[in-house]
Amino acid sequence: MAKKKFTMFDILLLILMFFVLVLTLYPFLNILAISLNNAIDTARGGINIWPREFTFANYTEIFGSNDRLLQALFMSILRTVVGTVTGIIASTMLAYTLSRRDFIFNKQVGFLLVITMFISGGLIPDYMLIRELGLINDFMVYILPLLITAFNVIIIRSFMDNIPMALTESAKIDGANDFTIFWRIVIPLSLPVIATIALFLAVGQWNMWFDTYLYARSSDNLTTLQFELMKILDNANISGGDVTSQNAEVLAGQTNPQSIKMAITIIATVPILLVYPFLQRYFVTGLTLGAVKS
Repeated sequence: MAKKKFTMFDILLLILMFFVLVLTLYPFLNILAISLNNAIDTARGGINIWPREFTFANYTEIFGSNDRLLQALFMSILRTVVGTVTGIIASTMLAYTLSRRDFIFNKQVGFLLVITMFISGGLIPDYMLIRELGLINDFMVYILPLLITAFNVIIIRSFMDNIPMALTESAKIDGANDFTIFWRIVIPLSLPVIATIALFLAVGQWNMWFDTYLYARSSDNLTTLQFELMKILDNANISGGDVTSQNAEVLAGQTNPQSIKMAITIIATVPILLVYPFLQRYFVTGLTLGAVKS
């Protein structure tokens, strides 16, 4: 077998990809290094991608200073899992209904969905609606308002529209009902778009903290990780801007605001990053399942 010869274009492409990789990874590695470095040593500066004095004191300070952080972590995981699963189920069912040619209200429902993308009632009507529904300080306030979004439904519907009608028609001839067609034919063929929407939902649920502030801040059991970390940032006076000499004083003799900020960034970022490798598998699987010969 002849060996492939690298051309000048291949070499330039490799160099370009290397620089892109460095530019992509360096900020994250820098944040990780600072979060794992001794806080007093960090104040000297010069931390790049490797900590000079390795320590977990910054993370210990965060979890040790807030007894509700573990409860908040559990609640964030719970709302992310439940919200993603229920959102996928509701969105795919509605998208499948709208993709059916025999659904007589197809255009009307689609129009109502699109309208919600341009017109919103605003924060006050939203709060009044949540209050009248009895969702204040209730776990379902994290699920129901985000159950169906027009953007997700339109994306899934557009994908389902490309599924050959011959598949569903042949299934009907074989005696399959609508639920069987939806579950055993449409869902497997739609795995790529489902995995994509699942990622959108998971990231959205994990990063949400404002709904906790509005609807559940008086309930300790419903506090979320992002909300608690936001309060820590606010209390440490590092929620925005560079760390100044005034707020760079060492806290509890172990850490400083900059170290806390970097550790909080890692805590909030890493869990959702772990989701993608699992969804990537379904991207590939869904693409192979979607190959249909007419």
